Amino acid sequence: MNNKELAKLDAVVASMTAPGQPFALDTVEVAGIEYRNYSTMPANLGAYCKVMLKHADKDFAVYQQERYTFGEAYALSAAFANVLVERLGVGKGDRVAILSRNNPQWMMAFIAITSIGAVAVPMNAWWITEELDYGFEDSGAKIVVADRARIERLAPIADRHGLQIISVDDCSGLGVEHTPFNEAIAAYEKAPMPEVEVAPDDHATIMYTSGSTGHPKGALSSHRGILSALYSWILLGMATKAASGEAAPADKFPPAGLMTIPLFHCTASHSVFLMSLAIGRKLVIMHKWDPQEALRLIEEERITWFNGVPTMSAELQAAAANSSRDLSSLVDIMSGGAARPPEQVKKISGTFKRSSPGTGYGLTETNALGAVNAGALYLANPGSTGRVVPAVTDFRIIDPESGREVPVGERGEVCIKSPANVLGYWNKPEATAEAFVDGWFHTGDVGYLDEDGFVYIVDRIKEIIIRGGENISCLEVEAAIYSHPDVFEAAVFGLPDERLGEIVGAAVVLRHGASMSVEELRDYLAQHLAGFKLPVHVWFREEQLPRIASGKIFKRQLKAHYAAELAAAGWS
Repeated sequence: MNNKELAKLDAVVASMTAPGQPFALDTVEVAGIEYRNYSTMPANLGAYCKVMLKHADKDFAVYQQERYTFGEAYALSAAFANVLVERLGVGKGDRVAILSRNNPQWMMAFIAITSIGAVAVPMNAWWITEELDYGFEDSGAKIVVADRARIERLAPIADRHGLQIISVDDCSGLGVEHTPFNEAIAAYEKAPMPEVEVAPDDHATIMYTSGSTGHPKGALSSHRGILSALYSWILLGMATKAASGEAAPADKFPPAGLMTIPLFHCTASHSVFLMSLAIGRKLVIMHKWDPQEALRLIEEERITWFNGVPTMSAELQAAAANSSRDLSSLVDIMSGGAARPPEQVKKISGTFKRSSPGTGYGLTETNALGAVNAGALYLANPGSTGRVVPAVTDFRIIDPESGREVPVGERGEVCIKSPANVLGYWNKPEATAEAFVDGWFHTGDVGYLDEDGFVYIVDRIKEIIIRGGENISCLEVEAAIYSHPDVFEAAVFGLPDERLGEIVGAAVVLRHGASMSVEELRDYLAQHLAGFKLPVHVWFREEQLPRIASGKIFKRQLKAHYAAELAAAGWS
């Protein structure tokens, strides 16, 4: 797509957002800030989810031996909503947690919770008991929909938090009181969705994100926030087709997506799950990631759309290059959660000749809305995360010191303003005030915009490691290391990794006279941190860690030194 084609796309967006059109814009004030807004958008997620009834007879979800149509899934969601209201006394604004690996019941629970005006709290399924203890203390959720593995982790804290547990798989023999999902809904199978008045700016979700502070922060979103992201993506998809001259979709296979990333991330919950409701897309849920199993499902279920972290699309491409399976149904191969190396874009395009690669940039705090790069644009600009998604989102690049906007092509902090931005951080007014200024979310990412509006992310200001799409707070890992009585000082930093993008590294100085092995430190940390946060490489040092002039540990030097050491040793 050249400049002329980009101008055509922009013109199509302008016509589709004009008064009287499907994506007509108006302005709305939220917390004293004005935003552009879709005037035709549903008032809340409950109203949005009713679109499922338009695809009632189509497959909605496939998971191992389970298969549900959209109509069946909506009926089961309505039944569970009645359980929440009638049996468990859940009211508007009450928090209800979802803690499970991906499955159809996760999605049904989300639909039910948000439809009755309660607040869905998707928790990280990798968290261990100590991290879950914090999540329930912070969110105040008293009801949780969970699977067996997660219920086992909840057992030590269930009584303290007064948790009422709804189990979604075989939990027989567990020494924790729970009610099976299917048993709970049995009395409400024919019940309609409860009618609850929910306003656009009422609370909808709390999604936890690891920021530059120690504990994860709960990003609190309104219904408007999530719906603004969904409508923006739908608009972009329709405008792109119209601008390219394509007629109404005449695809050989009906839309079908392969779900590979966890629903507790908004990439999966929003762009995979909730988007599928509007377009009638079947979702085939993988029990766990395996590239050969992915190829089998693509062939058997005629998957048209794939989205995974860069590691997954790279492994999918490598497996497909030596496979005889029929993968001709696959149209889109999307990626998110971390940067995809430009060389990988070429490999995907070369292997999947009928498919189009794509990527996106967004954050939990923006409900995943930001920039998108796909198709010919992506092949021409593989180093960019894309152009800003129209039509309610604004980007600007600022000098972090002065706060002033920098010229095109100059690096600075990426800031995003749109009605999709979350309302702030739950229970953290100071962190909210620091990150959200006059409607602009300060991402902590360093990037620049080119003259065509393409966004390039080149670095991070915040102390964050992105491992396979999972954000890891350096300070949280450091706090866990410092809690060991033999540790004098420590520094945690990201190291490059070909498969995962980044992995966790740590430099540690022990107290005088103490001794410890890497395995002993990792065993200790495993009691406090989820497995994906554990350092892969640990270096014990005799001397004090290097400092900058202010006295802070010189992490950039440590990172560069140990990355070079690993590269020299052939580690990748």
